[in-house]
Amino acid sequence: MTTPAAHRPPVHRTVAARPEDVWAVLADGWSYPSWVVGAARVRAVDPDWPAVGTSIAHSVGVWPLLLSDTTEVEDCEAGRMLLLRARGWPMGEAHVLIELRPAGDGCAVTLREDAVSGPGTLVPVPLRQAAIHPRNVESLRRLALLAERRDAAGVPRPGRAVSGG
Repeated sequence: MTTPAAHRPPVHRTVAARPEDVWAVLADGWSYPSWVVGAARVRAVDPDWPAVGTSIAHSVGVWPLLLSDTTEVEDCEAGRMLLLRARGWPMGEAHVLIELRPAGDGCAVTLREDAVSGPGTLVPVPLRQAAIHPRNVESLRRLALLAERRDAAGVPRPGRAVSGG
């Protein structure tokens, strides 16, 4: 993988859902602000999301202090890997690498992220990663909660218990 994110410390989570269930959440661009910490809303999703080159128009922050930008798919192996370029100017841009693999009856999810352009790259890597890590732990927790309620088609299953942890 040719992204700085591939060489950064990962955040791992085992999800009590099949990889297809986790992928269904990732493939639903409209769910982005439900699991990505800091994303406030989605304004548009390209129809072929998450194909390479497609994007989500989103806003980050808290109203009324919202910044509108985009996240683009740079690489994708459906059901297994997603490499995103998340833009949040004036802070800059980051690569976000999400990898899925079967783990028993569930799915092991790995998330790595790092700044790739803009002022965020001026922050030393250890400090940058110290700020990114807790945000990504929470993002994976939210992703798990959504995936554990979905079937392979991405349809929520009402009343299904989730791990919550």
